[in-house]
Amino acid sequence: MTTVRSDVTQLGAMEMVEMFVFDAIAIGGGVLRWHPGTTITSGAVIWQGQTYNPIPIMVDGFEITATGKLPRPTLTAANIGGVLGNYLRSIGDGLKAKVIRKRTLGKYLDAANFPDGNPYANPATAFPDETFYVARKVNENPIFVEIELAVKFDVHGVMLPRRQVIAGICQWAYRSAECSYAGPPVEDINGNPTTDPNLDRCRKTLDACKARFGKSVLRTSAFPASLLVRQ
Repeated sequence: MTTVRSDVTQLGAMEMVEMFVFDAIAIGGGVLRWHPGTTITSGAVIWQGQTYNPIPIMVDGFEITATGKLPRPTLTAANIGGVLGNYLRSIGDGLKAKVIRKRTLGKYLDAANFPDGNPYANPATAFPDETFYVARKVNENPIFVEIELAVKFDVHGVMLPRRQVIAGICQWAYRSAECSYAGPPVEDINGNPTTDPNLDRCRKTLDACKARFGKSVLRTSAFPASLLVRQ
């Protein structure tokens, strides 16, 4: 049984069809489906029973590198008549809207795309979907709108259950049940050593945590590793 990955290694022209789903339901908008154009049709593309309308689109930066850096692709779409720009402004510039990139080969598109049908139509044969979220609107003018995308945990302000992801600052109350420190006074708010219980304060940094617990096991709500995805 052939797969879409094995097909692309075969000789002969076999057009890749790229489609995008802009899902803004979570931020008060709707769902838009686009494709940047294909030689198969000058109009809409039907894939998995859904209609993707043609719109001039340029994308860049979807490649995953070996550096460990998460991709931050950009999607530039035509702003004909200011329609797209107005729509994005109505939903907070589209921040945190979901963008799904879909790709398959033209030979597998739904039979409805072809006057005589398509014996190879197979809605299950495609590359894995790639899901991103709108991180920011980079540029808008009368010609185009450019948005930057990010994976879910690289979106600014993303929340894990019950607390925000912050790299170097602990959010727990000092000497609380979460913190669990119950030892003698260590430092004042400026990091100066003290034995006075009235001056004992935690700066909420990793160094302050190490001063109390040592370097092996820390009791902190910070996420130091989250810095790695932005380097």
